[in-house]
Amino acid sequence: MADIDEDELLADLGIEVTPLKASSHTPREERIIAGFEDILRFHQTHGRAPLHGEDRDIFERLYAVRLDQLRKLPEAQTLLAGLDTPGLLAGAVTPTASETDDLDEDALMADLGLGDAPTTEGDITVLRHVRSAAEKRAAEEIANREKCEEFEKFKTLFDVVRRELQDGVRQGRAFHSNEKSLDDIVQGAYFIIGGQIAYIAEVGKAFTTEYGRRDSRLRVVFDNGTEASVLMRSLQRSLHRDETARLVSDPDAGPLFGGIEEDGDIASGTIYVLRSKSKHPFATEHRELIHKIGVTGGKVENRIAGADKDATYLLADVEVVATYKLHNLNRTRLENIFHRLFGAAQLDLTIEDRFGNPVKPREWFLVPLHVIDEAVQRIRDGSIKGVTYDPKTARLISDTE
Repeated sequence: MADIDEDELLADLGIEVTPLKASSHTPREERIIAGFEDILRFHQTHGRAPLHGEDRDIFERLYAVRLDQLRKLPEAQTLLAGLDTPGLLAGAVTPTASETDDLDEDALMADLGLGDAPTTEGDITVLRHVRSAAEKRAAEEIANREKCEEFEKFKTLFDVVRRELQDGVRQGRAFHSNEKSLDDIVQGAYFIIGGQIAYIAEVGKAFTTEYGRRDSRLRVVFDNGTEASVLMRSLQRSLHRDETARLVSDPDAGPLFGGIEEDGDIASGTIYVLRSKSKHPFATEHRELIHKIGVTGGKVENRIAGADKDATYLLADVEVVATYKLHNLNRTRLENIFHRLFGAAQLDLTIEDRFGNPVKPREWFLVPLHVIDEAVQRIRDGSIKGVTYDPKTARLISDTE
């Protein structure tokens, strides 16, 4: 049989051969078309448009973001009109795509474990280093929480932080998702996420991901008694997705003793510790343990005059058991430190004032005198930061213990 070239063979079979025309589309338009064809194939397979959601396959999540972007792109409506027989571009941009927020497609691909950049030809349809959704979720998403067997070790810390937030010693600050925000995710830091307080109990050894980004494995304990093992960047993304998430500020004592005058500063003053002479049954039983801690810029004697008529002093005379002279101190910061430090041991006692009204006195704590003395010394030498009072052992402990 004589050799017949391909065109002749097709002609003999009655198939008309039309010469290929060079594409009239720009590289950008070709990329848009190729990307939309992936979405069309998904629609043909599943009978619906791709959807957002962490429980969705990683490709479906990518296609859902891509479709949202195409719907917002004016030129796509005209360019893809002939291909869009299912009417996918007519749908509204999904408003619940919180998991991707403002990420562009390339950034999303990197975050989801897809290629960290397009190929040299600029084809976004080619994916690199693809891992399964289950594998990726296990490696990077916050793991299922487990019961924290050592929660009693952390409970006091959460109680103190909660009280400090109420008293204004700590503040909840908005969390901004950027590279610098990773510096806030350190051991001992607190966050509010999903309405719960999260404590970074441990930070593992730092490593570099395959995309050249730093990361670490964390042990995160939550105030509901659970914990999770999670990657730092996974926690960062979760904080970014939660609009109510907050970074809990550190209760920095600030310049308690300094040369710059601020509101609340007094040239010199006294920290005083009082013991009540109240005949209240609870006060009588725990008299050696119940102390009031205060700060005054005047004489302590003047401050406690008429204590037996003041519910603040438990409507009883008081005994001054310790005083500490200080200079150039900020009274508000100092009082906040004591409330932060001994908040877990604050006296929970309600009495009636002279008019029969219930009063709950503050600044009374169930703390031994020697512990108060140690606290004052730590305030003076600056070592009070990161220290809390453990009512169970009646001693000051570091947050890392």
